[in-house]
Amino acid sequence: MGYDQNNIFAKILRGEIPAKKLYEDDYALAFADIHPRAPVHVLVIPKGPYVSFVDFSAKATPEEIAGFVRALGRVAHDLGLDAPGFRILSNAGANGGQEVPHFHVHLFGGKHLGPMLAA
Repeated sequence: MGYDQNNIFAKILRGEIPAKKLYEDDYALAFADIHPRAPVHVLVIPKGPYVSFVDFSAKATPEEIAGFVRALGRVAHDLGLDAPGFRILSNAGANGGQEVPHFHVHLFGGKHLGPMLAA
């Protein structure tokens, strides 16, 4: 599956759809999830056209990969999640529950999150 330039995250990156931006640099954009699943629920997306983690890891430059990982860490730190802890999650494909075909990482925190997967 190729990258869909009209997915909602591509539109957010182009400024066509507003988002509550929490962090932005040359490699990544972080914004509040509109349907939070925890007191802190942030989406961190790379600025390039990548469908999934596999696509990103195969096609992104080393600078994009490092920049994205550093952005994810910086957002967690800036939100004060280092000490109490947090969870990062990336869904991929239909079986993984991916809803938007643009690679993204969910950053959850602000409370004890319980088991990783429901039974």
